[in-house]
Amino acid sequence: MGLLKGKRALITGGTSGLGKQIALTFAEEGADVAIMGTNLERAKQVVETLKEFKVSEDQKFWFDTVNVAKKDEVKESVDRLIKEWDGVDILINCAGITRDGLLMKMSEDDWDDVMNTNLKSVYNLSHALVRLMIKVRKGKIINVASVIGLTGNPGQVNYSASKLGMVGFTKSLAKELGPRNINVNCIAPGFFETPMTNVLTEQQRESILKRVPMGRLGNPKEIAHAAVFLASHMSDYVTGQVLTVDGGMIA
Repeated sequence: MGLLKGKRALITGGTSGLGKQIALTFAEEGADVAIMGTNLERAKQVVETLKEFKVSEDQKFWFDTVNVAKKDEVKESVDRLIKEWDGVDILINCAGITRDGLLMKMSEDDWDDVMNTNLKSVYNLSHALVRLMIKVRKGKIINVASVIGLTGNPGQVNYSASKLGMVGFTKSLAKELGPRNINVNCIAPGFFETPMTNVLTEQQRESILKRVPMGRLGNPKEIAHAAVFLASHMSDYVTGQVLTVDGGMIA
């Protein structure tokens, strides 16, 4: 344990689902963890839980309620964090929402909300931190996309477009920042046991499992382990990649 000891990680969407599990696992690995979310009470609860997972007394935890789709809000929040921590080594862009529906019935708001939360937020956070990472010539940026961005899915044109956009963003930024010793990678989860999949009907769940060779939904900790790998020294020569964690769904 302790692969991330002394590292400072900022995780968006860190108050629930995959983001929360990544935050908890990073704490177990010795990292200082900052989370951004939209629910104040949930953020406070997660930080209290993080304290139970810490492995050293000097670990720091921080939270802020931020609309990650708003560039000014993000910059102000990041500035506060930098003032307190003097830097961020790892950025995990995990904030995401769905507004599902067939395209012919999809409102412009449903399109914009998903694109802004899922994709523009990646620009907002990366833009706020990249100069600092370049200055110290180190950093890890990990964008949590989805296999749906790679395969498409009926009723999810907005979600799929936002997640594939993250892949293109990742590959391009990796080429920009590689010479500065900064790694940019992407994780593409399949279907996991999270609040987002808890709303599935039994029929929908069975339909999904037929497409997964391993025959089960993923455990959020399995995504967190992938994030630890990409955030640690073990992946120092890995950049611009999409790590698919899906039980073989798109093998």
